[in-house]
Amino acid sequence: MKEYLAIDIGASSGRHILGRVADGRISLEEVYRFANSQVRRNGHDCWDMEKLVESVKAGIDAALERGPVESVGIDTWGVDFVLLDGNGELCCDSVAYRDGRTKGADAEIESQVMPFESLYARCGIQKTPFNTIYQLWALKKEHPEQLEKAAHFLMVPEYLNYRLTGNIVHEYTDSSTTSLLDAVKKDWDFGLIEKLGLPKRIFGKLEMPGATVGEYKGVKVVLPAMHDTGSAYLAVPARDDRAVYLSSGTWSLLGVENEKPITTRASCAANFTNEGGAWGRYRYLKNIMGLWMIQSIRRELNGVEYVEGKGGEATKEALAALSDYEKGHEYSFDELSMVARGQPYNVTVDVNDSRFLNPASMIGEVVNAASASGKPPTTVGELMQCVYLSLAECYANAIRSLSEMTGKVYTSINIVGGGSQDKYLNALTAETTGLEVFTGPVEGTAIGNLVVQMIEGGEFADLASARAAIALEGHRK
Repeated sequence: MKEYLAIDIGASSGRHILGRVADGRISLEEVYRFANSQVRRNGHDCWDMEKLVESVKAGIDAALERGPVESVGIDTWGVDFVLLDGNGELCCDSVAYRDGRTKGADAEIESQVMPFESLYARCGIQKTPFNTIYQLWALKKEHPEQLEKAAHFLMVPEYLNYRLTGNIVHEYTDSSTTSLLDAVKKDWDFGLIEKLGLPKRIFGKLEMPGATVGEYKGVKVVLPAMHDTGSAYLAVPARDDRAVYLSSGTWSLLGVENEKPITTRASCAANFTNEGGAWGRYRYLKNIMGLWMIQSIRRELNGVEYVEGKGGEATKEALAALSDYEKGHEYSFDELSMVARGQPYNVTVDVNDSRFLNPASMIGEVVNAASASGKPPTTVGELMQCVYLSLAECYANAIRSLSEMTGKVYTSINIVGGGSQDKYLNALTAETTGLEVFTGPVEGTAIGNLVVQMIEGGEFADLASARAAIALEGHRK
């Protein structure tokens, strides 16, 4: 029985998960887990790339200790990158997408290069302040010497593959998040890149998921859909074309799969994105703030600072406003879900407001935003109810907008990822949208990663047969 290894890395942790096909089903086994966090370097929040490389290699070694591995694939979040010089060495920090260096970059590009509507018509990617295009613009202003020195532009998982194999291979799905690709041609928009004043030489040929990168310790390294959402969408057990997909984790990615991009003015105004998917599909979706808000609130309640030096007085002030906050008490996600249930509190906030992207205090920002909308939350329960209701309301609004853009009436939602375990949020989503909600698989991203490897390895003939091997974990109305 062949074993395949998916390395799924998120903003706070990474997992090495072995997968195999047994009795017509994909089975999983986690063999290694590691922490991932941002570090402060040269005035910016950055990823510790050396630590990531060490963790990736350690997890592969742990898997190999259990037996032979057929292939390995890495997926991560999108938009973030590194630059390599002509000697293959890093010539810039890997600045994290929540860093504030891109402030104002969108307005500058719109006034100096092209209006956003024109950019969207070319690339089809929604506007978010951390898009790679804005990061590169900010880098060009702050450190033009780094771009002048650069020979290669690599997305984060491409760099990890490079460190494993010594080969530089660029992958389509992750590169599509840069807002530098021609949405129709599925390749770099070199006309746009030139207009931005970026060196065209650093953007290499794109490969589709399934391509081989090289080998590490005798194990074949394969490109999955390297953008984690691209992998997660592959794990949705498709039933019909009336189902909405929701990849629920730090971010909530809500949408559908299309054969062609939708880059109309209406789609631009609704801020939907057309991210590249495996086998040339398009993931037409809305990027919603997601469980990041709950994760951040929990960290503050438990006295954990997300980035060294952050929080401090803002967090103390926010906690003081909650009458039932218990200092020293360890709040679990289950407890936060429970205290929200049954609260008569019904004030909501716009979870997509940029104020929630990387605040000094998430609690403080939610309280302030709720104050502008009505009565601010004064207890932990009211605070959590505000966030839960706001997320569900945002999902419902996004589905209504999605229906307008595609001309389809949707009948169900399939939630994959860690957020699919949040029964309260699932129930609110069903109630708010009026749609049937299916949940699972929880490890959707890892499964989608494995699906590409298993198809390439001959376990399945195509995506349809692979999806048939993925079981739903439950459903509810």
